[in-house]
Amino acid sequence: MYDRFVVRFLLVLLLVAAAAFGGAYFVAGRGAPPRVTIDKPDRLVGQTGALEVTVEVPGGRLSSLTIALEQNGQTTPLFALDATQDATVTQLDASHLRVSRQIGKVAVPALRAGPARILVSASRPSLLKLKTLSSAASKDVQVRLDPPRVAVLSMKHYVNHGGAEFVIYRATPPDVRSGVRVGAIEYPGFSLGGDTKAAFFALLHDQPLHAPIAVFARDEADNQARAAFVDSVFEKPFKKSRIELDDRFLGRVVPEILTNSPALNTPPPPEDGDMVAPFLKINGELRAMNNNEIAALALKTATTRLWNGPFVQLGNSQVEASFADRRTYLYKGREVDQQFHLGFDLAVTANVPVVAANAGVVLNASWLGIFGNCVVIDHGMGVQSLYGHLSSLDVKVGDSVTKGQILGRSGMTGLAGGDHLHFTMLVGGHPVNPVEWWDAHWVQDRVDRKLREVGQ
Repeated sequence: MYDRFVVRFLLVLLLVAAAAFGGAYFVAGRGAPPRVTIDKPDRLVGQTGALEVTVEVPGGRLSSLTIALEQNGQTTPLFALDATQDATVTQLDASHLRVSRQIGKVAVPALRAGPARILVSASRPSLLKLKTLSSAASKDVQVRLDPPRVAVLSMKHYVNHGGAEFVIYRATPPDVRSGVRVGAIEYPGFSLGGDTKAAFFALLHDQPLHAPIAVFARDEADNQARAAFVDSVFEKPFKKSRIELDDRFLGRVVPEILTNSPALNTPPPPEDGDMVAPFLKINGELRAMNNNEIAALALKTATTRLWNGPFVQLGNSQVEASFADRRTYLYKGREVDQQFHLGFDLAVTANVPVVAANAGVVLNASWLGIFGNCVVIDHGMGVQSLYGHLSSLDVKVGDSVTKGQILGRSGMTGLAGGDHLHFTMLVGGHPVNPVEWWDAHWVQDRVDRKLREVGQ
């Protein structure tokens, strides 16, 4: 009897253990496998390029991770968790890691032009290490090893320091990104039809006189081509000026600008408080913020030319300050700051009508920091014009304006010492010398002639 009881008890224990093991095995099998994301490349692989794979690992433990490239029936290993390779493994957090390495032809000589597939497999141990949970991911890419091609079509390109120019070129294949690179700054090209492109660009006042200038084309695989084309670059002397700050001026401009510039996060000082320190913050930090806002407007430019003929200067205006003047600011005889004045200050009398220098679309018609009430007009293909310190505004964002249309009236809002218009031209969001754009001969020779010569 006793033996029979023991046998039954052991059978029950065995059944319970089997059920517990089966339950644990079942639960383990329901755990989440690693989640794999192939972040890079996106679509193309070229001579150079980056591979980035992110793996989400619940519990943070991987049993295996392999990455390979499959092409023409052959598989090339790119990474294995237990092997030595030219890759960087970064633990992003407790549950995510990233594998990064180069994947272009230079790093993977077996690559050939044409379709390819990136294969990733990952596994991790389950709960109690009873099972292995696995997942896989793949991405189809194109291997493009031939660089794009660029050819300059227009002739006679002469660049003034601080000024702009225009070039027409051909870029193939049609899906490449192209434009003009001046030093480290890129100016996008715009289609004139087919593979013919055009770009306005500038040699900025603070760039080296002999900064490299070239048309470029770059595809998604980072294959690149370039072509130099500029005939001559001319130095243009810039003026220097000294501005004496007084308490009356500071007391007028500083509180108003700070009240209208919440992004600066600086409350207006009391009437008898220090005005120099907040002025310096306005003249430096806020000026930089405003320049970034203006540069961002370049991304909203029309892809076609909206203007025609020379731009018009404010009628009967007197030049009070020129482009790229280097200003030294003094307070009670002591130098406190230096800044470049990137525009023309044009004065007539108080509250004169300010008109659009050429046709375009209004991108800004509101307070803009140091420029006070400010209008920015887009003329297409990266060309824009700016009108600052206005006392009133007669247009709104989105309005189409014609050359000579009234935008508002001159004033002394923002960082203005008296009633005048601050006017500048912008190319790719960068201020350039307006004098060229006021010159009918310059517009005819540097823009219209080139378009005619290529049949545009």
